[in-house]
Amino acid sequence: MTPVTMWLKRLLPHGLLGRSLMIIFTPLLVVQLVSTYVFYTSHWENVARRLADGLAGDIGTVIDDMRAFPAAESRMTLIRIAAERMELDIRFTEAGILPNAPQRRANGIMDKALRQALTRRVGRPFQIDNSTAREVVIRIQLSDGLLEVSTPAKRLFSYTTTVFVLWMAGSSLLLLAVATVFMRNQVRSVRRLATAADRFGRGQEVANFKPEGATEVRQAAQAFNLMRERIQRQIQQRTEMLAGVSHDLRTPLTRMKLELAMMGTPEAVADLNEDVAEMERMVEGYLAFARGEGGEKPVPSDLAALVEEVVARARREGREIDVHTEGALPMSLRPHALARAIGNLVGNAIRYAPHVRVRVGRRKDGAEVIVDDDGPGIPPAQRDEVFKPFTRLESSRNTKTGGVGLGLTISRDIARSHGGDVILEDSPMGGLRARLRLPL
Repeated sequence: MTPVTMWLKRLLPHGLLGRSLMIIFTPLLVVQLVSTYVFYTSHWENVARRLADGLAGDIGTVIDDMRAFPAAESRMTLIRIAAERMELDIRFTEAGILPNAPQRRANGIMDKALRQALTRRVGRPFQIDNSTAREVVIRIQLSDGLLEVSTPAKRLFSYTTTVFVLWMAGSSLLLLAVATVFMRNQVRSVRRLATAADRFGRGQEVANFKPEGATEVRQAAQAFNLMRERIQRQIQQRTEMLAGVSHDLRTPLTRMKLELAMMGTPEAVADLNEDVAEMERMVEGYLAFARGEGGEKPVPSDLAALVEEVVARARREGREIDVHTEGALPMSLRPHALARAIGNLVGNAIRYAPHVRVRVGRRKDGAEVIVDDDGPGIPPAQRDEVFKPFTRLESSRNTKTGGVGLGLTISRDIARSHGGDVILEDSPMGGLRARLRLPL
């Protein structure tokens, strides 16, 4: 991608409403510019030329009449008639001479048209002074004196220009306003669909969501509703199945524990008790992973207080954990599910490292829980693998320490159900850093 393309991509609007309005407004702007160009290069030039020709023709007529009737009384009559009928204020200075000033260049279409018209219809040396906005002064050198003609600037101005510009700008703004209203209604249905999908992805209730908007948006909303129903039905069926599996597995385990208790405490019985306990931990891990925490509703909670509770439970097992929070972090959470996720990260750290440090704080537009340890860590090439269910790294994790390879998987699933994620990195303590991110 070239730098120009990247610059244009950053410059263009990112939202659907902005892009839709740009699609509407860009052709409209092009049409307006083309129309303006055509107007100024054809119509406005014709209007300016005709207005200038009319003024130059009146001045030429006055000069011809003054030549035909040179008497002072006739000249005064001509000046009076020109003022009343032609809006020309004429002053004649006998033996006057045109000031010897450099000829100013034409400024604009009207000035150019007036110069051309005076050259054609008067044919005498002249100067134009349009320094004021209210009138135009034209000085013409005659054989017996200097003729000075003042006329209102409106004689050389056409209001069609203002009307044309106002009409184009007004119609464009009106069209843009109407398009904005309609497009906002169309985009609102897309935003509602995106919000519903985001809430459902986080495990929150999506109530009173109905398809609305354009046909394509309604189809997408109906497909979303069908998908949501299928997923909820599958979750319910899985939960019911796991409830039966849990009952079927717990019953024989309970009988085995009772039989072992009645057999006394020889060494073989102790080994069997350990195996049964290990089976119970495995069953609990499998059920926790498969069941999830989908039934829990999000409630306003304090993330910092929740982390301190999890660390306090871990400390009761006799482990030293350094914890630091940057103040309260209120947010909507499923507290039991998130406590399980944080507990898995902390438990994973204290299982394999002598020193553990937990940090909680706000980072930009989200919150982070960072768990550092000084244990053996996990090689970067294998950090994605450990998030897969039932994955254990034998080279760095001792199977005698417990666990079935589901702790990190459960933690990431819970974090993602909140709209966040869990990332593994190198710790400044020398071991592994687990970073749990949550949006605020």
